[in-house]
Amino acid sequence: MVQNNLELLRFHLTPGVGRISLFKIRESFGSFAAALDASPTHLQQQAHLSTSTIDAIRNFDIGLLRQTRRLLEDLDVKIVSFWDDVYPAQLKQIHDPPAILYVRGTLPEQDAFAIVGSRKATPGGLQLTRELAAELASRGITIVSGLARGIDTAAHLGALDGNGSTVAVLGCGIDRVYPAENLKLFHRILEQNAIITEYAPGTPPLAGHFPGRNRIISGLSRGVLVVEAAEGSGSLITSDFALEQGRDVFAVPGAVKSNTSSGPNRLIKEGAQVVTDANDILQFLWPKLPSAKQQASDSAFIKQLDRKQRKIYHQLDAEPRHIDEIGRKCDLTPMDVSAILLDLELLGRVQALPGRYYIRGQLP
Repeated sequence: MVQNNLELLRFHLTPGVGRISLFKIRESFGSFAAALDASPTHLQQQAHLSTSTIDAIRNFDIGLLRQTRRLLEDLDVKIVSFWDDVYPAQLKQIHDPPAILYVRGTLPEQDAFAIVGSRKATPGGLQLTRELAAELASRGITIVSGLARGIDTAAHLGALDGNGSTVAVLGCGIDRVYPAENLKLFHRILEQNAIITEYAPGTPPLAGHFPGRNRIISGLSRGVLVVEAAEGSGSLITSDFALEQGRDVFAVPGAVKSNTSSGPNRLIKEGAQVVTDANDILQFLWPKLPSAKQQASDSAFIKQLDRKQRKIYHQLDAEPRHIDEIGRKCDLTPMDVSAILLDLELLGRVQALPGRYYIRGQLP
């Protein structure tokens, strides 16, 4: 996927070309390849780029592009653009989505929930975070956090404890591990999950990058939980982004005089949902989610399916899906889709609705 977005990568590596410029270029010329062929006058008139930025584009060091491409291929990094089908749908909805994502690992398709908090968390906060994340992840919800010390680390570890999925969003280049102490966790996440960033390779973890990182954390998620956070912390910035993006905010209450509880307690005063266990989140956001027992039964059933059956079954949930949409997403022939859906229906795992819509059936 690096090859497919090579022109986008070139623009992203060009000094002066930021997120807004990337959107302007794509909107003005229809593709980044077409923009490279455009004259300086057209770049200025149509994309409203400055003279210095246009000079940087025309004088770009092609050696940097080759070097970066090799690095990304060596690290097995995929470039996902805003205009790609695999770009996260939830993130696409925010008012300032990244134009480009560097992705290591596999982006999960299931619903996501963000857990953030203090880097200087208490032992109790770390333990609760790990338990909450494990329970949510075991129920099929992806845990999103920022790989920072403290609560972020506990959230990722909890998701791994629950044999679920987790996404780490970086405030630096995809080739950097920050903090360095999380190197082992970084590689554990890569085994089955994803690490992403909007920053170009080689970008250091500067303080100014983390608010941008935080908007992606909330943007990927249905809701954001703040476990522990002092006033003015980055976690509260994430909750502010969540509110701007129309996401639900949750908070764990704490001792009135505790510094790390001041942030969550204020959020609760302002209307955040109180969380003392995972059910507080599940009942609010996913009231129809099957129980842990039902999901265990479902997991055992999925293991018995072949590849095509599994692809179709994973597309189904409590929301009706049209047979054409299922086939398109699974890249299967209409005949295959019809036959497999009928088999799943006879097994009691899929329910057919009027108009050729389907949902998962009641699990035994």
